Amino acid sequence: MEIKEKIKNLISENKVCLFMKGTPDNPQCGFSMAVVNVLKHLKVEFKGINVLEDEILRQGIKDYSDWPTIPQLYIKNEFIGGCDIVKEMFEKGELKKMFSNKGII
Repeated sequence: MEIKEKIKNLISENKVCLFMKGTPDNPQCGFSMAVVNVLKHLKVEFKGINVLEDEILRQGIKDYSDWPTIPQLYIKNEFIGGCDIVKEMFEKGELKKMFSNKGII
């Protein structure tokens, strides 16, 4: 399966999808850990995709979103951003509002 199609399927099959380094239970970088902690704090169920297991996926998600860094958060097919954006949205209350508006929490 072409990587772009695989990514599209992962994003569409999961309401909240986090492309990250490591797993939700064992993040392998501080930025991924920070986003996982935000999602857990908000009690959001999400699918964590470990890009360290697949170099093609790791580059593919960067190309797909046209975003150079990981982690990357998608909510109902919408690219939200990386760690800094997620943390800022969380601190301003925007992330919780977004999850609520999309019927996730």
